[in-house]
Amino acid sequence: MINLHDIRYLRLGTADLEASIAYLTDIVGLQLAAREGKTAYFRSDKTGLRGDTRDYTLALFEGDPADQTIGLDLLDPDDLDAVGAALEKAGRPVHFGTRAECDARRTKAFIASTDPSGNKLEIVARPYHTGQRYFPGRDAGIEGFSHIGLFTTDAARDTKFWTELCNARISDWLGDSPFLRMHTVHHSIVLFPSNRTGIHHINHQVEDLDDVMKSYYFLKANNVRIVHGPGRHPISTAVMVYFEGPDNVTYEYSCGVKHVMPDEEASYRPRQFSLEAYNACMWGSRAAEIAAAAANAKPNEWPMRVVV
Repeated sequence: MINLHDIRYLRLGTADLEASIAYLTDIVGLQLAAREGKTAYFRSDKTGLRGDTRDYTLALFEGDPADQTIGLDLLDPDDLDAVGAALEKAGRPVHFGTRAECDARRTKAFIASTDPSGNKLEIVARPYHTGQRYFPGRDAGIEGFSHIGLFTTDAARDTKFWTELCNARISDWLGDSPFLRMHTVHHSIVLFPSNRTGIHHINHQVEDLDDVMKSYYFLKANNVRIVHGPGRHPISTAVMVYFEGPDNVTYEYSCGVKHVMPDEEASYRPRQFSLEAYNACMWGSRAAEIAAAAANAKPNEWPMRVVV
């Protein structure tokens, strides 16, 4: 089994690097940590100890916006060779990063592969931390990069990849979408059935409800399209707001997410939620639109803008 610690970073292509940098710093509130050539690195972790800060959590490079990669932190870096063998045995591609590729990802070593849908993955060993504290582009109350929504062309097949080849656990299902956790937080990855691959949304946790609502009004005042919310997800208890970013990427702020603690693991059982508007937002945000989109979607396929 591939024992993962958490999602480490995202690497995304962008059609307009300068505009995306301005958006992520001025609107989302990330810190531009570094620029190297045609790549920009962003930091988002607020930690108790400065040395616990991830060197970066999002990298944007000048290129195709469809070129998206999820970086995953390996629990034991000494397992990297065994990870390569496990991936090869499972029929997944394996590429050990060159020194230059590792330097660009700010890690000692990594393996590039894909999930069965074709989403690009990088499993990293000994990624860099920094002693520099996160200094936000604006005060959005961000505490850290938390999770992603990920499109899948076969949710049942990909769930086995994440839970049998890797160590993720199912927290709950919404329709056929599994919410997968790697530690105590309710989910690090949500799989969205679709006919495409790529990232569905990017989440940053904020401190409290005030930060969610403050950002909602800030986004509205700056003519940023609100995709969903403000509202609360009953499946994870999180209060959220989703909004549209460059290159058709959806971002989310949320707070108050459910945890599954170690002493609950043995007795915890995943719950099934029906694919209804109330189960996407118990406050009723976009209730009619979500209900119509879900009703008109193809079997086992999520509409692009239905978010949870």
